[in-house]
Amino acid sequence: MRSLSIARLYEDQREELQLELVSESLASRCDITLSDINRPGMALMGFVENFLPERIQILAQTELTYLATLSPQLVRDAIDRLFQFTMPVIIVCKGLEVPPYLLKRANETQVPLLRTPMSTTPFIHSLTAYLDHMFAPTTTVHGSLVDVYGCGLLFTGRSAIGKSETALDLVERGHRLVADDVVTITRRHGDVLIGTGNQLLRHHMEIRGLGIIDVQSIFGIRSIRLQKRVEVEVNLRNWSDDEEYERIGLDEKKTDILGVEVPLVQVPITPGKNITVIGEVIALHYLVKVYGGYSPAEKLNQHMLEVMKRKSATKAWVREDTE
Repeated sequence: MRSLSIARLYEDQREELQLELVSESLASRCDITLSDINRPGMALMGFVENFLPERIQILAQTELTYLATLSPQLVRDAIDRLFQFTMPVIIVCKGLEVPPYLLKRANETQVPLLRTPMSTTPFIHSLTAYLDHMFAPTTTVHGSLVDVYGCGLLFTGRSAIGKSETALDLVERGHRLVADDVVTITRRHGDVLIGTGNQLLRHHMEIRGLGIIDVQSIFGIRSIRLQKRVEVEVNLRNWSDDEEYERIGLDEKKTDILGVEVPLVQVPITPGKNITVIGEVIALHYLVKVYGGYSPAEKLNQHMLEVMKRKSATKAWVREDTE
């Protein structure tokens, strides 16, 4: 299970979320393990059956206004009910004043207490976006990711089959390199796969026989981009006479990346085949199908069936025409 320490959260989001440390320390008895947050208003009122202590706890105007209506003893009772659970962190929004007993119990139980001047709803949206990114499923793929006409093509295949050379040729034709050799893919909400490059490699490529090249320096800033949605996997493979390859396109192949189905196009490599142009056609073909709702293979198949029906009807009419 992935986890995030409170110190890491504070370090990463201190400026963006305007976080202020109110308690004595950032040390916590447990790390953050979920991207969800919780408003503990019902727990303060005494209903703890559905309380979710493993989440980040957000206190805002509603909770603190409720505490302000209670007597000092009832305030202590409400806060004690909260601290009977092990929580990773408590964050107070809108820069509101922290009740002294809440701060005392936070220090005693080693639960970091933070505060932000941000309004509750924008703060929760920003925090959730950060947590979703940190806890998103991630994998690495050996290949090249190129933005071709706005379509993210992931070129895969055995080592030295020509993935980098194909990506370089596409960049030379005006398309944009996202990553080469090592592609990090992250699954976002809505089953969206986002591919990025390695931070160390950046937009460098290894071309066998030439060595390492810097794509941005050679082709300019327009030849690269930091990330792109992975939309089609193009698998380059050696031609085999014993294998049957797709000729029409009615049977669309799929591959699974982090639980998301992605269209798979297998391209056999033969001498003289222009893989770059085929890559451009794959991207345009995908865009036509997705945004135009048009499948050439299905259209051709439907046309052929209609032609055969018309021919069959004509033959029957001629056969019965005896006059």
